[in-house]
Amino acid sequence: MMQWEQLLSLKRQGDTNKRIRSEQDETRLGFEVDYDRVIFSSAFRSLQDKTQVIPLSKTSFVHTRLTHSLEVSVVGRSLGRAVGKSVLEKYPHLQKTHGYQFNDFGAIVAAAALAHDIGNPPFGHSGEKAIGDFFLNGPGKRFQAYLTPKEYQDLCDFEGNANGLKILTETKHGVEGGLRLSYATLGAFMKYPKHSLPKRPTSHVADKKYGVFQSDVAIFSEVALELGLFSRGEAGFCRHPLTYLVEAADDICYTIIDFEDGINLGLIEEEVALEYLVNLVKNSLQTEKYRLLIKASDRLAYLRSLAIGTLIDEAVSIFLKYEEDILKGEFEEPLLNKSVYKAQIDDIIKISIEKVYQSREVTDKEIAGYKILTTLLEVITATFERKLLGTQGHYDHLVLRETSIQLPDSHNYYDFLIEICNYISRLTDGNALSLFKKIKGEID
Repeated sequence: MMQWEQLLSLKRQGDTNKRIRSEQDETRLGFEVDYDRVIFSSAFRSLQDKTQVIPLSKTSFVHTRLTHSLEVSVVGRSLGRAVGKSVLEKYPHLQKTHGYQFNDFGAIVAAAALAHDIGNPPFGHSGEKAIGDFFLNGPGKRFQAYLTPKEYQDLCDFEGNANGLKILTETKHGVEGGLRLSYATLGAFMKYPKHSLPKRPTSHVADKKYGVFQSDVAIFSEVALELGLFSRGEAGFCRHPLTYLVEAADDICYTIIDFEDGINLGLIEEEVALEYLVNLVKNSLQTEKYRLLIKASDRLAYLRSLAIGTLIDEAVSIFLKYEEDILKGEFEEPLLNKSVYKAQIDDIIKISIEKVYQSREVTDKEIAGYKILTTLLEVITATFERKLLGTQGHYDHLVLRETSIQLPDSHNYYDFLIEICNYISRLTDGNALSLFKKIKGEID
């Protein structure tokens, strides 16, 4: 089994001395520093203008990636603390010998959850698809001949999780090791600890997507080995146990909160929505209190709070039941797949898909986002290609000045293509739209 004392490593990139938990300053704990570093980073701040569900939405009560991430971190902290309390009771040496506290678990999960969307491009998941399609079916296919199979797959299946690891760990603009988060937090962040190939080698949840670009394999492997994550051969490594809690926090929030956004946007009827939520929380619903709530918005807020609390308790219970299987790397699905509420969760997600994700408002704006990102990729990759070949013109100089992309020292195609994709991913929805208009010759 994996060992908790190794999984809770405080090590950071570039450390020469070992960080001991019992020697930590309790007023400035390393895992809490991780949270602070994420929240003050420019990549995190940009999430305030990135789509969660509704691209380019001007409606104030609809969630952005930033508000979603904050909520996931709050849920994650609760999950981590509850699990940590039971883990320390089961393995008392973690506290007595090493000095770990149950809040450490909460701090790790909260920081990893806060960062979980930090690598996602503009315009939601359609942004990832737009980048991938550019290389798989679009003009970017011309680069395949210059790339290894894994490098090309990184681009064709451009993955926000892998890009997030790059943002968190990459030395850039003279900043060594990115945010230099603890390896425990980085491990919990790595939702899919594998390369882009082989693609979906098993039905294990860790193989659903991938979590590392070829440019970042060294730090990825260093983190996994430091934490004692089991190797899964060519498929990569098994998950850090706390990753299951980060995933559960995300699942809880998008299940309930996206549903709530759909209600607030008028895409889901209030009475129908309340009925679905009541079905989820009926075992803990205080009927008299609920009946006293006159306004539908108050009923919705009460049911949302109850639903999140119910699912937090459920996820903790499932984790603790299967904790030894998780430590062996043998637990193969998201925690909530084992939930007694799975049918109710699936019903809510089904309604969200039909009424929100596939709504005309979302579809129309995803199409616009697709066109915006494809155009940016066409112009910027062509500009950098001409620069590599030494044939750039005045327009190329203008594009380079506008984008301020940090050129890699090498003349390796993969390096500059990943750098371009990373630049695109860091744009907010508004930044991407503004740059698109400039390229199209539209002057405000």
